[in-house]
Order: sequence, then C-alpha cells, then structure tokens
Amino acid sequence: MADDTTDKPASPSAPPPPDSAGELIPVNIEDEMRRSYLDYSMSVIVGRALPDVRDGLKPVHRRVLYAMNDLGNLHNRAYKKSARVVGDVIGKYHPHGDSSVYDAMVRLAQEWSLRYLLVDGQGNFGSVDGDSPAAMRYTEVRMERLAEDLLADIDKETVDFGPNYDDSLEEPLVLPSKFPNLLVNGSSGIAVGMTTNIPPHNMTEVISGTLHLIDNPGCTVRDLMEFITGPDFPTGAIITGREGIVRAYETGRGQVTIRARSDIETSKKGDREAIIFTEIPYQVNKARLIEKIAELVREKKLEGISDIRDESDRQGMRIVIELKRDAISQVVLNNLYTMTSLETTFGAVMLAIDGGQPRTLNLKEMLDRFIAHRRDVVTRRTRYELRKALARMHIVEGLLVAQDLIDLVVSLIRASKDPDEARWGLMHILSPALYEHERFVNLERIDYAKAKAQMELLVSRARNEEPSYGGLAHKYEGAGFSEGQAQNILEMRLQRLTGLQREELFRELIGLVRDIARLQDILANERSLLNVIKTELVEIRERYGDKRRTEITGAVDEMTSEDLIAEETMVVTLSHTGYIKRSPLTEYRAQKRGGRGKTGAATKEDDFVSKLFVASTHAYLMPITTKGKLYSLKVHQIPQASRTSRGKAMVNLVQFGEGERLAQVLVTRDFPENRYVFFVTKRGVVKRTDLSAFENVRSSGIIALGIDDGDELVAVMITDGSKDILLSTASGMSIRFPETEVRSMGRQAYGVKGITLEDGDEVVGADVVETDAAILTVTENGYGKRTQEAEYRQQGRGGKGIIDIKTTERNGKVVGLLQVKESDEVMIVTNGGMLIRMRVKEISVIGRNTQGVRLIALENEQEKVMAISKLPESDESEENGEAVAPVEGALPTAEASASEATDAAAPADATAEAAAPVEAVVESSPASGEGGTPGGEEPTQG
Repeated sequence: MADDTTDKPASPSAPPPPDSAGELIPVNIEDEMRRSYLDYSMSVIVGRALPDVRDGLKPVHRRVLYAMNDLGNLHNRAYKKSARVVGDVIGKYHPHGDSSVYDAMVRLAQEWSLRYLLVDGQGNFGSVDGDSPAAMRYTEVRMERLAEDLLADIDKETVDFGPNYDDSLEEPLVLPSKFPNLLVNGSSGIAVGMTTNIPPHNMTEVISGTLHLIDNPGCTVRDLMEFITGPDFPTGAIITGREGIVRAYETGRGQVTIRARSDIETSKKGDREAIIFTEIPYQVNKARLIEKIAELVREKKLEGISDIRDESDRQGMRIVIELKRDAISQVVLNNLYTMTSLETTFGAVMLAIDGGQPRTLNLKEMLDRFIAHRRDVVTRRTRYELRKALARMHIVEGLLVAQDLIDLVVSLIRASKDPDEARWGLMHILSPALYEHERFVNLERIDYAKAKAQMELLVSRARNEEPSYGGLAHKYEGAGFSEGQAQNILEMRLQRLTGLQREELFRELIGLVRDIARLQDILANERSLLNVIKTELVEIRERYGDKRRTEITGAVDEMTSEDLIAEETMVVTLSHTGYIKRSPLTEYRAQKRGGRGKTGAATKEDDFVSKLFVASTHAYLMPITTKGKLYSLKVHQIPQASRTSRGKAMVNLVQFGEGERLAQVLVTRDFPENRYVFFVTKRGVVKRTDLSAFENVRSSGIIALGIDDGDELVAVMITDGSKDILLSTASGMSIRFPETEVRSMGRQAYGVKGITLEDGDEVVGADVVETDAAILTVTENGYGKRTQEAEYRQQGRGGKGIIDIKTTERNGKVVGLLQVKESDEVMIVTNGGMLIRMRVKEISVIGRNTQGVRLIALENEQEKVMAISKLPESDESEENGEAVAPVEGALPTAEASASEATDAAAPADATAEAAAPVEAVVESSPASGEGGTPGGEEPTQG
C-alpha cells in the first residue's frame, strides 16, 4: 500500500529541516518533555525523596552521617557546631541548600520525630509544638552511638562507593547498617508521582522478627507479626485496631488509626472531672491541637468544656481539658476524638528503593532485603579481614624466622650500602646468590640445615597450640624473605629482639591462625555466616532494645463502650415528669430505720421521684412506655449528676413515639438463653417472654407487649422460668403462683390474667419469690413489714389472693413489695425527693396480716413514699469500719428492740443501726404512686 504521507502537503507548522551547520536540531516538544520529566522524576525518586531499603536512609541523611563520621564527630567526642557539619555536607557531597541539610539533620535529633535518635543535639532543636530550631550557628551536634552502628565496618570494603557531585571525592552508595533502620525509624517522603510513609517500629520486636526470619525463611507475614506486633511511634499513643496493620504488612499499604492516651481525673471536691492527655498521635502539632480544641469550644461545636491548659514540662506531656459540672466525660472525649487530631490515621505506604527501582514491599520482603544486605556486608567484611589476616600472618612468620637468623640478619644489614641493598640481601638470605654480591662475599655462610630445623620447630610448636595451622606459607629455601617481610624486618625495632617480644609475636601468630580459620569457615559455611549476622543483631537488641511506647488495642468498632468506662454501681432515679439521672451509690449512706433520709433530687413543686433502681454503668437500661414499646440505652449514657440535682429529660436520651410516656424500666447486663422477662400490669395482666427477644433493639424501639387502653405496666422482672411470682395490690392483697402457669409468648402478645381485683384496686408491685426469703411490703405513709415467704401459700393464677398487709388509715395504700434477705439493704424514695437507705435485718419479721413498723419519717401528710429498691449484700462497710451518725427522729437501738417485741398490730417506731455503702446491680421494683388516701396518724418521734 502506498504511503499516505506522500500525497499530503507539508504542514505549515512542521519544523524546518536541520541547517547544514548542525547548530539547530528540531525536536518534538512532547517527546522532549516526556523524556526530560522522566529523567527529573527518577533523579528525585532515587536521589532525594525515597529511602534505600537496605539502610533506610535518604541520600541527604546518609551524607550527613557519613560527613559526621568523616569528621570524627562520634558519640564520645566533643560536640561540633551544626554549621560546620552542614558546611562539610554541602561542600563535599550534597549540592543543595544549607537549610534543607540542616532540617534533615535536625530531624535526626528530635525525639518526637525519630523512634531511635541518630544525632545527639545540644541546643534548641525545636519542639512538638512546631517551634523552629535555633539557627545552625548556635546548635551543636555529634553522632549517637546507634548511628555509629549504621556506619560500622564501612572502612572494610563492605559497601560500594561512588563519585560525589564533582568527582573530587567518593561517598558510600549505602551504609553497612547493623539493624533494619527502615523499619525501626521509618521514613516519609514525596517523590514525583509516588510517596512513601513507613511507620517506625520497636527495635526489640523488629530484631526478634528478623532473627525468626533468618531461622525460618519460609515463614509468613502473619508469623512475623507474632514478633512485630505493629508500629511503635516515638510519641506513644494508642493504635486502635489491627486490620490496618495486617493490611500494611501483607500488601505494603494500609491505614492505622492512632488515638491520644487519655485519663479522666476528678477534682478534689468531686464536683467535676477533667480529661488528661499524656500522649498524642505521631506527627501531631500539640500547640495547633490545643488551638483547634479552643476554636471548637468558642464556636460551640464542642460542649461541656470549661477550660483548656497545657501543663507539659520536662517530666512529660500533660494536656488538661476541664469539664463543666454536668458534662459526661466519655461523650466529650468521643467528640474530641472525632473533631480533632487527637485521633488520626497514619496511611502506611511501604515504598523504598530496591535494586535501584522504587518498589512497594511487604513486611517480609523488607526484612528479606535487609538480611540479604547484611549477608553481602558480612561476606565482604570477612573477605577483607581474611586478606588482612593472611597478610599479617605472613609478616609475623617472617619476623619470627628473622629472629632465629638474627645474627646473620644484623651482619647483612650492617654490610649493606643502603636500605634497598639491605632489602635485596634479606630477600636472598638463603640463596647462594647472596655470597656472590661484592658486599656480602665475606659474610658468614648460613647453615641451611640448622635454619630449616629452627623453622620446623616453629611450625611444630604452632601446630601444638593450634592444629589448624598449615605451616609456613612462604618458601624460604634457596631464596629468603619476601619483599614485605624484608621491609618489616628493616623497620623492626631492636626491642623486638627480646624474648618477651618474640613470645608476643608467637601469640599473635596463633591468634591470626584462629581468626583465619574462623573467617574461612564464615565464607565456606552458610550457617556460620548467618550466625554472625544473628549474633550482631542480638548485640544491637541488647544494647538499644526497649519497651513499646505505643499500645495496640482492638478496633474502635470492635470495642464496646464499656472498654472505655469504669464499672460503677449507680443509683438511677426517674421523676414523675420524665427527668432521669444517675449518682454513685456511695453518695447514699445507710441510715437507721425510721430516719428522715437525705434529699435525693431537686424537683419542681409539681414533680417528684417516681422510680428508683440500682444498676452498673455497664448494664442495659430499657425504658418501656405506656404503649408497650421498649427502647434501649446503657446506664453510662445517662448523665451523672449529684444527689440533689434534677437530671436530664428522658426525651433527650430516648426518642419516644407520639403519645408515649415512660411506664417501667428493665435493667440487665446480658441476654442469656433460658431467661425470661415477666411483665405485670396495673389491671393484673401478666405475660412472659424470652429475654433474648430484646437483645437487638432499634433506635425507634420495638414492641415489648400489648397493653389495653387504660391499663399500665407496673412491674417487669427477669426470671429463670422455674420460680413463683408474687403480685401485690394497693389494697394490701397478694397472690403467689408458679410462673410456669404463664406460657412464654411473643413480644406483641397481651398476656393473661394474673389476679382478680376488687373494684378500685390495682396491682402496684411484683417480684420473683425465692425459698427461705422474706417479703418486704411498704406503704405510702412510710410503714412496712417483713414476712417469711412461706406464709404466702401458692395459689392458682387468676385468683383473688390473700391479705398481705393491713391498709389502715395509718399505713395508707401499698406502694410495692420486694423479696429480701437478712443481708440486703433497701432504698426508699418519697415524692418530696427524700431517699433513705437501710438494712433489712433492722426491719421486724412479723406476720402476714399485720400493719408493720415505721420505715421512714415523712415531713407532712402530702409527702408519700413513691418507690422502693433493693441492694444486695455487701461487707464493705464493716471492713472499712465506717460509722454513721445518728439520724434525727430515730429511737435508740434498745428502745427499738423493746418496741418491736410488742404486738405487730401496733408497729414499733424504732430505727436500726446504720449500714455503709454497698456496690451492687439489681433490677428496679418501682411503684405506681397512685390509688390510696394518705394515712392519718402522725409518726412517733424518738
């Protein structure tokens, strides 16, 4: 086919042909730009931005360390001005600006930038706040001892050298590097079209992993991770999650999430908390971080913070975030992690120069390259040392032989005209040609047989000391010493002729023989070579190895909130208008029975505490509404407040549906199999559902049970499916029946009849009955009694029940009941916000059909008991020897005992000994607070 271009006219933009003189060569600018940019990019990649996989250094860092070594600026020598070092570097090896060289050197001396420092700096080298270092004319430097191990044996032909930028000197193309510096100190840099970001690691872990790889070349990255658990940053902090680490180690790329290390402290008054940060993520500027937090607080994007202080000093970092009184520390902390660089992501890119080309390597490949480098370095060093040892042994042998022929040697030297003639004579001392020379004609002729016998004696003695000795390498018969031996004999001092010096030469010969055997074994035996590498690695580990600074934890999404929150026992109160709060149980001290109690909440005139229960901060709190919907949150999500504060509206924590209000609360730690939730409504309807049905709750809630209009949930409890249930009504009736009479139903079922109620009566409480326990019944006017469970006979479900307590004018209506044991404590709360905590054993055990005794002294007829809750047994108070002050209005213990010995129908008003704080987790036993007219008679005061 004809060429298409032949029929086309010449393009007007086509370049003119080259002129005959060759001064102008037209080129395609696209091709030239591509070629030139590739040349430039490779120069940047190989010559500036990326580290070598073998020594982990970029060219500028390598040149700085080599120049310092060349200056003799070692760790045990005096400091030198930084300007002196920088001048040497740019003048001899690095043709770039002095500021770039100084910046590179400064980084090697910053403890927050490098995990293991390579330069020891004296003066101002900047700070973690981003402060600039002092000018190079002020600061001084010298090498760290570790840096000397990077350059160890560089004078033994261990690495290749190349010409510097003007061919006037040579510089190393790589350093011998006794440890895997690329992993130990990491590296970061931006080249053309690529970037590297290798995190630092712990020296002990990296060397242990390297040793494992040497012994097990077929091991996997996962095997190596048994030793190298993850990055170890100089600033410490916490790595959350291992997935990114695994991906980076297996593929060379991965993201690692780093969080600041925090602690929560409480003020001396105990009224507020502060978040303390002692370690921040790698490469985070502390000053900028604090400015960002302050900015977020000013813009009201971050709430709950009252003050920010930087208390860092020489002892370490300390950033203090003081919180407001009502702030939830964990919420503020989570917001800080989310909105600031207190949590950052380190994008690991394991890119390095390998064989002159940039390559992304995984963990094993990086260690493989280092081991190959050390194999090459040790091999070259061994060859060098072997060559030097053989040469020295040759000289020592010559000196020993010369001492046996010392008389002739001295005569020959004295007869020589000049050193050259003497050297010739020594090289022919056992040759007949020596005596043909005009100056040596008259020398005494040597007895060669005697000389040979002396040499054989030397060889025999040496073999006795070291059997591997192969004898004299040089052949003296018919000739003499070699040129090197002759020169050393001429330079030998007369003191070497002494017997002691001869013995020292012999010892040196034996040492050289052994060294040569060892060096030859290293070159001939792969295992010996690897053992040398391992021995040197172990020495480095023992000298510089330290503990990890960066902690590695499970990923945030793998962690539960409990992993970040201390477990405490809390008293949770709910007010009639829907305010909720939690307070530490220790704020409520046990008081004597019949006491006035403590203020439990500051409520409005039309509000009062309607429910109270005790639970762990790790427990689930599940509000159930009047429409039978169940929601879920954790106790620690409830705002912690003081005993007297009001709390926070429940609607701010749980989004109830339209027309819903809180009815009851279920509390549980987990959702095991063969456990059930037992529901009881005001109209006596009961229902049983598997606890596991409530494990996964949507934010919009789920149906827990069906409730008829006008009915209301009054009790919810967890059972094991084999117990009896006891229901109590406002009019003092009760019924006990096996829970097996209520089959397990689905969540949306309505339930079955539990008790038949008289007109105007309603269920106010329920509990699970244990054998040999007692039933505590409490009335709205502050009276109650304890009766053995055996007095409540078992009946069929749906009956009318039996009398539990007399609801006289004095007692008022029943508020609720609890199953209790002798060692328990109970808490009682009133609509006036008062709470009292008392020991169960101080409440009289009396008959079922009685009035009971006073439990709490009410202020007036309008104040009523609203809720009761049980605390399990604790010996903490007795162990700590805590004393409780007497309570106003309480009778002495003796009077109480005497009073309680009277007829149960005329209850005693005595109080009991106080108990100390208890830590426990129980489900609530709230009361409805409805039905019943206030009782009449005024409580008796002691």
